[in-house]
Amino acid sequence: MGSTEPLRLAGVGIGTLNGIDLEVSPGEIVCLSGASGSGKSRLLRAVADLEPHAGEVWLGGQAQSQTPGHAWRRQVMLVPAESHWWAETVGEHFEVQPEGEALAALGLEPEALAWQIGRLSTGEKQRLGLLRAVSREPRALLLDEPTANLDGVTSQRVEAWLTECIRTRGWPTLWVAHDQGQIARVGRRHWRIADGRLAEVAHAWK
Repeated sequence: MGSTEPLRLAGVGIGTLNGIDLEVSPGEIVCLSGASGSGKSRLLRAVADLEPHAGEVWLGGQAQSQTPGHAWRRQVMLVPAESHWWAETVGEHFEVQPEGEALAALGLEPEALAWQIGRLSTGEKQRLGLLRAVSREPRALLLDEPTANLDGVTSQRVEAWLTECIRTRGWPTLWVAHDQGQIARVGRRHWRIADGRLAEVAHAWK
């Protein structure tokens, strides 16, 4: 299921962040960066309705404040840096079993769905957590350092897969990143959080 609706933050405030106004178009990736503790992850949690906050978040004409939390998070899906697992095997965490092509695109073996959670490396958990989120077909994505635990080659492989999913399905996406090379590759716009505010970073590659 694709999306043709923007994600819009209107006067959002949480922690040291205040008055955040930002609109992300369908299929657009907006990168967020900032020093540790600047509020990047908390901003994503506010957008996902996981923490109380000031202001309003909209998905098209749908207001977060008028939507039950579980329903909102199903549509505006946060993928944290550390994914959560509760069953014994990978496949039990998927409502719809992903195709082999998706596993291959992420550098994972076809047997990955049968693996025990306890045998997964940190990087495997991160890739499978991303695949799990995408397989649920949300309407917007919030990605908190989605390649933080991956080596350079695997990171770029995941970037390519993710950006294709996002643009094909038209998901407005907020992507927290530190690596300037990654920001240059995936982001249409780049905003830096500093002193409780968002400031757009000009760049020449888009």
